[in-house]
Amino acid sequence: MTDITAANNAYTNIFQMIETVDPRISHAIRQELTDQRDSLKLIASENYASLTTLLTMGNWLSDKYAEGTIGHRFYAGCRNIDTVEEIATEHAKTLFGADHAYVQPHSGIDANLVAYWAILSSRIETPTLNELHAKTVNDLSEADWGKLRHQLGNQRLMGMALDAGGHLTHGFRHNISGKMFEQRSYGTNPSSGLIDYGALAAAVKEFKPLILVAGYSAYPRRINFAWMREIADSVGATLLADIAHFAGLVAGKVFVGDENPVGLAQVVTTTTHKSLRGPHGGLVLCDQEYGEFVDKGCPMVLGGPLGHVMASKAIALAEARRPEFQMYAQAVADNAKALAAGLQRRGAKLVTDGTDNHLCLIDVATSYQLTGRQAESALLDAGIVTNRNSVPADINGAWYTSGVRIGTPALTSRGLTESDFDQTANLIDEVLRATKPVLGSNGGAHQAKYVIADGVAARVQAACNELLAEHPLYPELVV
Repeated sequence: MTDITAANNAYTNIFQMIETVDPRISHAIRQELTDQRDSLKLIASENYASLTTLLTMGNWLSDKYAEGTIGHRFYAGCRNIDTVEEIATEHAKTLFGADHAYVQPHSGIDANLVAYWAILSSRIETPTLNELHAKTVNDLSEADWGKLRHQLGNQRLMGMALDAGGHLTHGFRHNISGKMFEQRSYGTNPSSGLIDYGALAAAVKEFKPLILVAGYSAYPRRINFAWMREIADSVGATLLADIAHFAGLVAGKVFVGDENPVGLAQVVTTTTHKSLRGPHGGLVLCDQEYGEFVDKGCPMVLGGPLGHVMASKAIALAEARRPEFQMYAQAVADNAKALAAGLQRRGAKLVTDGTDNHLCLIDVATSYQLTGRQAESALLDAGIVTNRNSVPADINGAWYTSGVRIGTPALTSRGLTESDFDQTANLIDEVLRATKPVLGSNGGAHQAKYVIADGVAARVQAACNELLAEHPLYPELVV
């Protein structure tokens, strides 16, 4: 039996079993495959995992409780979970060249919470316990415990501003990280949109955070992590690198030297999906000094580890260690440059005037006189899936926004090339030029409603279908 036949048979059998319980679930899963096959997916944080990675999640490891970590569980009978977690950990350490890896986090926010609390435990809790000659927090008096809790809840964190490309988990008030820390954000140069390392160094020296976060979700450039470490060291801060978006470019050896945070940042967090092309989940990588604290993520922050997902992470990490993954990662970066250049040739304004990672950020307010919400919706009407995103000093706020973020990891997984991405740039430009805001009752432009010139959406959808037909998704599946 060929691999193609085996995969098709596996999914056919799975759907038949699901249908015996609730056909609506089977239909929704099948429809999702159809929708993904039929759309030009440019969401920078999405990708397509291999069928092997996906199938690995559907197993009875899901039935086992396994709080704790390898060899130190709160439940008996965890030897197979231990095996899976150990294999995934070894793949992560080898792939990234890390001293220590923790593969239990269920998501990126979980990975960041584990990292934050590991740093707090190492730098605040442990010295206090040593000073009080206490082995654990249970040995503290109520008064000493109250003082320690106050210390833990009043530390400082600095991360990139949301409108500059940062992430909610880097200290913003709507996220738990903003409620845990006294937080301050750093922005980018108003003219270039780039990180101003000199200004950042001055801000760090003035604020003196315990944790400096380096990383982004919508910044189209690379980070100099050696410089970030120097800035963190200047005030004794721990450098935490959140590489959730560009982990695949680190693993694929596109980001090397000062652009690779592993070995420069004391703690590195990431997701396992996005550019790494694995299942939804998270990882924490760190220096040995933080290893014992990171390993306490469950039950400190996390619920029981998901054994079936850790197994899937192991497969995805093993796939990422293959030479072809490095070719894929380089293609992601090359395709992003081609997409950016194609948009700029057609007159679009990009934040930072281009890209050297996996994403581009189109300033649609300046380029097309649209809000991000209008542009996102109009593109979706034409079969192009993106997401609206803030731009620096956004005039439309965080909900309507002035930008659209696009990325190349998913379509690169489908095999699209630089010429295909130039064609994609043309389709994006065609839709946005044909889209106009609806005027409100007061004569001003509506921030959500829009109209597209007759025939444009259908014409672009047809062109998308032709392009996608040349690069089918999971062609071996007929379900």
